[in-house]
Amino acid sequence: MMDHARDLASVRDATERLLNAATKLDNAAVAEPSRLPGWSRGHVLAHLARNADALVNALQGRPMYASAEARDADIERDAARPVEVQLADLRESGARFQEAGAAPADWSRTVELRNGVTDKAARVPFRRWVEVELHHVDLGIGYELEDLPAEFVEREIDFLGERFTGHPDVPPTRVTDGTRAWSTGREAAEPEVTVRGPAPDLLGWLSGRRDGASLTAEGGPLPTLPPL
Repeated sequence: MMDHARDLASVRDATERLLNAATKLDNAAVAEPSRLPGWSRGHVLAHLARNADALVNALQGRPMYASAEARDADIERDAARPVEVQLADLRESGARFQEAGAAPADWSRTVELRNGVTDKAARVPFRRWVEVELHHVDLGIGYELEDLPAEFVEREIDFLGERFTGHPDVPPTRVTDGTRAWSTGREAAEPEVTVRGPAPDLLGWLSGRRDGASLTAEGGPLPTLPPL
């Protein structure tokens, strides 16, 4: 069972970590490339602000974005803003998300996200937590996968494993950090491949942020994962 209130608190804490770290940036640093191909740090910050508002839309029964083109245009429009404007926007949009999350609601209801994806409203705060934590890493300002909260890492591996479960191009795979284990890929009685490694490296591989070179695969090669 998702604890949306606890996840909202985790989102608030993660947002504060990101904002505190980003205060050390100047306008030149914000214009530099992030770790996401084709995006500057400004693009990442703009995306995070607009994603907060988009998830408010989802919680309140509206489409997340007017269209895919409008989403991309808004990010492009906002990417070049001065750092103080970026951070004020991120703080204010984050506050709007917290306000929407604190409103009385039926958290068992289904909400619609991007591209026709649906989920329980109670999982939306966790989805926002994912955005804030992973994009903090994507900024490339000293916050790494190894710095992520342990609870977040475990839950995000579980979430990503679930996303690839049943995917025809991913062999039945067991993923383990030596203590915990997850299953993903095509369903089968037994896994074809077992992937082992530290939890941050597993998360990096599953999320497309690391190539899996530090992982070991038994029973076959390291599976090639489709884009998220």
